[in-house]
Amino acid sequence: MTPEDIFNTLEDLKVDEFKDFKWYLKLPDILEGYQPIKQSRLERAERRDTVDLMVNTFTLDGALKVTKKILEKIKRNDLVQSLSANSSGPEAETQVESTMLNADHSSIIFTPQMPNANVGRDIITNITINNTVRPPTRTDETTDVSTKTKVSVNVGDVGETPENREPSSSQSEDKIVPVPKPQPISHYQNMLQSKLKKRFNCAQEGWAQKKDEQPLVDIYTELHVTAGGDVNINKQHEVIQMEVKPTTEESIQPCDMFKPPSGKGRSIRTVLTNGISGIGKTFLVQKFLSDWTNKEHNQDVHLIFPFTFRQLNLWKGEKLSLAKMIHECITETTGIPEEALNHILKTVQLSEEGNYDESKFKLVFVLDGLDESRLQLNCSTNKNKGTNFDVKKSTSVDVLMSNLIESNLLPSARLWITTRPAAASQIHSDFVDMVTEVRGFTDPQKEEYFRKRFRDEEQASRIISHIKTSRSLHIMCHIPVFCWITATVLEDVLEDREGGELPKTLTEMYVEFLKFHNHQTNEKFDQNMCIQYIETLAKLAFHQLAKGNPIFYERDLGGIDVRGASVCSGVFTEIFKEKRKRKNEVKMFSFVHLSVQECLAALYVEMSLTNKNKNVMSELAQSIWERVRMFFSKTSVTKVHRFAIDKALQSPNGHLDLFLRFLLGLSLQTNENLPQGLLENKTSSQTNQETVEYMKKKISENLSPERSINLFHCLNELNDGSLVEEIQQYLRSGSLSTDELSPAQWSALAFILLSSEENLDVFDLKKYCASEEALLKLLPVVKASNKALLSGCNLSERSSEALSSVLSSQSSSLRELDLTDNNLRDLVVEQLSVGLKSPHCKLETLRLSGCNLSKTSCEALSSVLSSQYSRLGMVDLSNNDLQDSGVKSLSVGLKSQHCKLKTLRLSGCNLSESICEALSSVLSSQSSRLGMVDLSNNDLQDSGVKSLSVGLKSRHCKLKTLRLSGCLITEKGCTSLASAVRSNPSHLSELDLTYNHPGDSGAKLPDFFRVEHGGEQRLKPGVRKYVCELTVDTNTVNRFLKLSDNNKKVTCVREKQPYPDHPERFDCRQLLCRNYLTGRCYWEVEWRGSVRISVSYRGFRRRGNSDDCLFGQNNQSWSLNCSDDGRYSVWHNKISTFSSSSFSPPPPPPPPPSLTE
Repeated sequence: MTPEDIFNTLEDLKVDEFKDFKWYLKLPDILEGYQPIKQSRLERAERRDTVDLMVNTFTLDGALKVTKKILEKIKRNDLVQSLSANSSGPEAETQVESTMLNADHSSIIFTPQMPNANVGRDIITNITINNTVRPPTRTDETTDVSTKTKVSVNVGDVGETPENREPSSSQSEDKIVPVPKPQPISHYQNMLQSKLKKRFNCAQEGWAQKKDEQPLVDIYTELHVTAGGDVNINKQHEVIQMEVKPTTEESIQPCDMFKPPSGKGRSIRTVLTNGISGIGKTFLVQKFLSDWTNKEHNQDVHLIFPFTFRQLNLWKGEKLSLAKMIHECITETTGIPEEALNHILKTVQLSEEGNYDESKFKLVFVLDGLDESRLQLNCSTNKNKGTNFDVKKSTSVDVLMSNLIESNLLPSARLWITTRPAAASQIHSDFVDMVTEVRGFTDPQKEEYFRKRFRDEEQASRIISHIKTSRSLHIMCHIPVFCWITATVLEDVLEDREGGELPKTLTEMYVEFLKFHNHQTNEKFDQNMCIQYIETLAKLAFHQLAKGNPIFYERDLGGIDVRGASVCSGVFTEIFKEKRKRKNEVKMFSFVHLSVQECLAALYVEMSLTNKNKNVMSELAQSIWERVRMFFSKTSVTKVHRFAIDKALQSPNGHLDLFLRFLLGLSLQTNENLPQGLLENKTSSQTNQETVEYMKKKISENLSPERSINLFHCLNELNDGSLVEEIQQYLRSGSLSTDELSPAQWSALAFILLSSEENLDVFDLKKYCASEEALLKLLPVVKASNKALLSGCNLSERSSEALSSVLSSQSSSLRELDLTDNNLRDLVVEQLSVGLKSPHCKLETLRLSGCNLSKTSCEALSSVLSSQYSRLGMVDLSNNDLQDSGVKSLSVGLKSQHCKLKTLRLSGCNLSESICEALSSVLSSQSSRLGMVDLSNNDLQDSGVKSLSVGLKSRHCKLKTLRLSGCLITEKGCTSLASAVRSNPSHLSELDLTYNHPGDSGAKLPDFFRVEHGGEQRLKPGVRKYVCELTVDTNTVNRFLKLSDNNKKVTCVREKQPYPDHPERFDCRQLLCRNYLTGRCYWEVEWRGSVRISVSYRGFRRRGNSDDCLFGQNNQSWSLNCSDDGRYSVWHNKISTFSSSSFSPPPPPPPPPSLTE
């Protein structure tokens, strides 16, 4: 404990609290035996003077006791606890953790602290410590005590303070910092934690002032942070990136930021954390550091150095050593002598390259806000390791930071960098071990935030319910800064307008926020001056938006006075804080959030138009002729709106989408809504209706789904929901016919599905329209879903390009994709593989059964499985002609160390015994994770099964389920499998051998071997193993059907046949066979004309000629309809589940057993 610790504690007192503190110093009763301090000496004493007075009057120990006593009196127990932690901890500057034992003459002896140690002493100087249990290993331990240690202590040392004593011989050499005087690294660790605690244990929300800081624990809401991604630029508008349901990926805790991804054992050095503006990156850093300073997590880390690029920008162009830069930028480190800091840095520099775990000293550097950097970071792709980099050498900050990032400097130290997406590419992926992304708040985290902010349960519930009713507000609340804006506005509105209407659009929310702040500043500044400053900032916002500048410099201001504006408005902030010695430094500016800049930019356009009849949108014109034409044309609100709509639609990345929403929303606002004096005239309702009609016309022009959906948001800002209501009426009535939907109605349907409060867990395209056109219209819905069912929807190459873009989208939530029974072919899979290899792809399940694929598709999928970004855990390739060569190519990817596949279905892929050796090699591979393989309906035979058995015997085999149904296996093959299982019984728990011929061995096989439906007939190749002989039931034949060729041929005729009456006979032109069908059955039919080949329950209705008496038109039957024109369709319960112009349909959905044909 030092006087500085008491001073730091007093610094945390408010002005009134400090006055009370000094008042108590005059009272003898409170001081309990200590001499009071005279009032004349305390009257003008500042905090530092007060500490000096207490130490001189009471001694240091007495000053500590008095301080605690008075802090309790003024109810600052939090500071008492902080002070107690410092006084009992490392601030006493002990060189080892120690315990105190009474010695002769009441002296104090310091010994290493060891749990379960028995301590005794002899007459004068020797202490014997018998350690019965070896103490647990701790990273910050500085002692290494053997089972029995004898420590000699000189009597002369007994009364000395620890800081004057040399390190004990029991202290571990590798944890000691020997200069300028020996200290354990834990001493510096604890000191830095104590100093940083004051900075990181409190925080302010949004851009509130520092005086409004609150304890971090009271306001921090857990953020959704995910692993994965790359350092490529995402050019999409930052807010528009949030226009999708949040993902369900597992979230990373702040304390686990350097924890390797699941299944990866490699050590992480550099983590790059991406996140849009206001999403909570700095809060995440603050939580990480708060946990460390409070000794809650990551205590293996000795020192953390938290930098911001705002600070580093101040030192651009100057030369410093790394230690000097640490001292200058992080004042809390000044207690670590520069000599000691240099020793620590040099030790880490010389430790084993890139191995944090083996480094003597564990260091973490945090670089927050790469997007604000003005440094010249030369992080090229070539890793020229600077093994001789001198950490003591003075060089520019640019060089220091570049070498730190490139691992030339301190390769064994860890590095955490945060950035907005646009700046991420400044650092090449070669220098990043792991990328994480801050996704803001999930829906439950939004609720948690508002319930923390509003302690009144009823009020919090009302606010949460209100936000859910508006998709725009609900989406924006993924962003913590917007949650703060929303909370600020709604708190004010609920207080002033009890029972009044709450803002429900984005524009209304930001207008209310502007009003709230204007009201706050009116008490200090003249109203006209505040309006003038808001106009100034609005003009600046528009000019910089037109140039595409979210960050700009003093030279960009063009004479605009922002100093007064920033003081008055509160919505403008200076990015780096000016230091006194940096008066001539070039300033860099930015609005606190991009949405604030876009709202103010829209306000400037609206003010210019309504107040001055001036069209400033010409600044967004791309050509000089367009500007000239706009200059000479008559200005009108409609023209301005149309121009803005056209410009927003032309933007490929949606950079003007939010600006357009604000612009149109502001046209509804009046002086009553906005701060008085901003808008002089109101836009007419007729003008707004013209804008609405123009947007509807644009929506009908077959726009991309993303552009259409933003126009629906714009219609919402204008309070027009006619298109949406039209579709909702169809949906409510059940009369929605997607075959007749216009492009505008398709867009409305997509908007409704995305806006629905229902969880978009499963999207089934067939509910709307099983077509490629429907898929392309509803693509944003697919992107927002976890599972997309697109089977049998007549998809082609055109769909694959769109789906590939969905898979590679950073905002995609898709985990499962079912493309079964689409005639996709190989080219489609090759296009899909591009998206599947994207670092943003989250797909875990891919179904491609019956998609007309060949070996070429296997090569593409093999490269996907080998990709480090692939998350595929299940692939179904059944019923494709892959052949042995295709699966052999696939096996290369299956053996890759990056392959995560656990389930592989290859049923009916025309495989032979030759492929089994390659598959056996996969099962034997140490990296294979396969737990289920389906090889059914392939003619593998006994020889193939024998090869598979070799893989099953391997100790690396993790297979739990193996399906070999209908694979021409005899007793010999079953014996091989049984032998393999007995030699490695730990994994396999299900083996399907149905539809084979196990012979007499079937009764001797393990219980989990399934051998039903066996027999010698199952040894026929292909589908003929399932052949069944059918016999017509003559009592069911309709009288217009004529039997011939021993009842093997049926002809539809005009004349009634003289069949006797029978209750089983059909009135419709159809018949049944006598046979009951169970399991798998195969038969062949030759036909001319149009026929229906069906399976049905025996209780099928016989009487009547209505549609529901026909096969496939009820829930009792399934029918394959065939015609001479080459068209086929499968029907069940009046619904067609498959149609094709060429015969390659899958079998109809399997009916329950005990059916008749």
